[in-house]
Amino acid sequence: MIKRINHIAIVVEDLDSALAFWRDAMGLPLAKTEENPGEMWISRFLPVGESEIELLSPTDPESGIGKYLAKKGQGMHHVCIEVENIDATMQRLTAHGVQMINETPRVREEGTRYAFVHPKSAGGVLSNCTSCQSNAANSVFEVRPHRVRICGELNRRRKNGTNYATRLL
Repeated sequence: MIKRINHIAIVVEDLDSALAFWRDAMGLPLAKTEENPGEMWISRFLPVGESEIELLSPTDPESGIGKYLAKKGQGMHHVCIEVENIDATMQRLTAHGVQMINETPRVREEGTRYAFVHPKSAGGVLSNCTSCQSNAANSVFEVRPHRVRICGELNRRRKNGTNYATRLL
């Protein structure tokens, strides 16, 4: 069962520049910083109602996020949707013929469990199911778009690599 949007992640080249917009101009408070040395990224979380904006930046250009940024440019990386149970969500996805990248959830150092869905199963969208470490009964389902549909229109890239919605309804 889906509970809420947990966060929306935006991959950026420079966290300070991104904070100048989201924190300084928009007025969102900076709630926390997270660093993952193993996956070589750092992020900043800014709460918006019951959700958050996550600004995600690579610490190494050879990391997965670094390669993503080099290939796709700055922009929306994924949408994270909270669900009741990661195991039940994975079973449901598999029962519906969804190709999982991970057959069982991986476990991070602090206990967070996560598993990826292959983009071929989700219309080109890399998805991630992640358990909430603060409440083991809750889980999170992340959607990482290669292309994002906004109000019926494809999110497209300009030649300079920035994203924009062609039409918002």
